[in-house]
Amino acid sequence: MLTDNWKDLTPDEKFQTRFDKWMNQEGVEFAPGAKEAYLERSQIIKDAIELKKPSRIPVCPMIGFFPAYHAGVSCEDVMYNYDKLKLAWTKYHRDMQPDSMAGSFLMSSGKTLEHLGYTLYKWPGHGTNPNTPYQCWEKEYMMADEYDDLINDPTRYWMTKYMPRIFEAFAPWQMLGPFTDIIELPFVPATMIPFGIPDVQESLKKLIEAGNLAMEWIQAVGATDGETMVTQGIPPFLGGMCKAPFDTLGDTLRGTQPLMLDIFRQPDKVLKAMEVLIPMNIEMGVRSATTNNCPMVFIPLHKGADGFMSKDQYRKFYWPQLKAVMLGLIEEGLVPLLFAEGGYNERLDIINDPEVPAGRSMWYFDTTDMEKAKAALHGQACICGNLPASIFQAGKPQDVEEYAKNLIDTIGKDGGFILGNGSVLDEAPSENVKAMFEAGRKYGSV
Repeated sequence: MLTDNWKDLTPDEKFQTRFDKWMNQEGVEFAPGAKEAYLERSQIIKDAIELKKPSRIPVCPMIGFFPAYHAGVSCEDVMYNYDKLKLAWTKYHRDMQPDSMAGSFLMSSGKTLEHLGYTLYKWPGHGTNPNTPYQCWEKEYMMADEYDDLINDPTRYWMTKYMPRIFEAFAPWQMLGPFTDIIELPFVPATMIPFGIPDVQESLKKLIEAGNLAMEWIQAVGATDGETMVTQGIPPFLGGMCKAPFDTLGDTLRGTQPLMLDIFRQPDKVLKAMEVLIPMNIEMGVRSATTNNCPMVFIPLHKGADGFMSKDQYRKFYWPQLKAVMLGLIEEGLVPLLFAEGGYNERLDIINDPEVPAGRSMWYFDTTDMEKAKAALHGQACICGNLPASIFQAGKPQDVEEYAKNLIDTIGKDGGFILGNGSVLDEAPSENVKAMFEAGRKYGSV
């Protein structure tokens, strides 16, 4: 809770309270000049979100492993060696001077993942080349006949079925019973029996060790990101994270192909499961953004792009549940930052929804036609992104500059726009990336 009367505040009052805390950073001691830079950057981001004309257009790219490539260290290095992580992320922010921080948090801890035997992803040096980013290893981790288990008790489903399937260390958790059995004295010893099984006890030891590894990691990334903020005046941009309920099901539970079959074979189960996942995702977004004192909640959209499903299917299985998550976040004064990977040209008329309050959401587009996006969302939502991966990889600095200038001239001059890349930025020539920032500063005064 941010204030004693938080529940009595309107969504707009909550929005202002969260942004005041994010922008002012009370108790933080900034280096000389960094506080002024922080306030300027956070203000132009807030202005863009609220569809105003900022003093200049913010440049806030979606950064993946690019700092590692830029610093000449491997992707594996930054997931295992926190000194090299700090070196790379410090160099990126110092050299590029972005208007938002590329949080080192997203690199994760290879040590922790490896200790737990995590199988949902392959990562640098552990399934992928040491110089390539991590990759999701999609499988059918939730079976077609398990929807009722998920719907009736999602926490127990996660603990006793899903997690044992994606973590080798948690395989013994299949033997755990529900704590909700403890309703009278005689049930206490019976519920504790699984914790006496050697395999379960060994699993708990691994969990404690993983906790220690995670503490080592969070202290390192916290120090790295904190130093970036106080010495260079660069604000955090992705405060929290959650997902569209359809993507929660499709990415890491059922898998893409099984879920697409489910919407034909058992559509009612899919819809019921997503109703359960809506409040879970709202709570995750609110909790993470509040903890990190940053009001933007990152929502990567993986299976809603053009071509994944028809417009009618999108209207039924994707947008209503995503909108419910968005509205839940907005109700708590937060800003959903929707990363629309791929093309969203066929979705623009749907996402321009009058039930979503104007100036309270951000759409970060990849390959969507930005002129169509502006026409659809003008006066409704801040639009961002769109510099294509191909221009960073195969183009030259002048190509990046020209593309950025065109975006600024055609999309950004009326406000409500943030310049950035389309897909997540990993490997690319540093001079091309730098050209994006320089173009923003050169042409972005509104």
